Amino acid sequence: MSRKIAGFLIILGAFMIFEWVNLGFNLADGHPTSFYVVHGILIVVNVILGVVLGVIGWRGFSAAKGRKGSAG
Repeated sequence: MSRKIAGFLIILGAFMIFEWVNLGFNLADGHPTSFYVVHGILIVVNVILGVVLGVIGWRGFSAAKGRKGSAG
C-alpha cells in the first residue's frame, strides 16, 4: 500500500468518526424510539468502520515508511 493511500485511509477514518459522533450529539429530541435505535446502530457501525480504516491506514503507513527506509 502506498503512503498516499494509507494517509487517505487515516483521514477518511478520522472524518467518519468525527462526522458520526457529531451527528449523534446533534440528533433532535421528539422522535420515536425506533429513530434513535436505527441511528444509534448506524453511528456505532460507522465509528467501528472508521476505526478499522484508521488502523489499516496506520499499519499501511508504517509499513510503507519501513520499506522506504530500508530501500534507501
